[in-house]
Amino acid sequence: MIVFNQFDSNKDGKICPLELKQCVETLGGEMTAEEAEAAVVLVDSDGDGLLNMEDFVRIVEGANEDEKSRDLKEAFKMYELSGSGCITPKSLRRMLCRLGERRTVDECKNMIVHFDLNGDGVLNFDEFKVMMSC
Repeated sequence: MIVFNQFDSNKDGKICPLELKQCVETLGGEMTAEEAEAAVVLVDSDGDGLLNMEDFVRIVEGANEDEKSRDLKEAFKMYELSGSGCITPKSLRRMLCRLGERRTVDECKNMIVHFDLNGDGVLNFDEFKVMMSC
């Protein structure tokens, strides 16, 4: 899952409470350190105090549909190019850099092509939703 990998900042295959808090804040939400700790304790399936990908998916899927739609729209706005209604390779690169992941424009083009259903070289919101569900 692309989102999981983006927020697993130390690349250990797990998301700690701090990474969860940063994830929520990056997507425009608010979460205290205590709330992040409580969420991890509630969902942590193996008791190690961390979220594996399956735990993370349960959190994401546990959100109600309106909240999921709103969160996806907010995330899309963060990636899109100044209200253009699409994510370009340059705007994807810009956001990934903000998240600490350095990619070239060509690498971003290759990421987009996998989800660019209409072949126009950019991602619209519907294509973004497909990408985020993988």
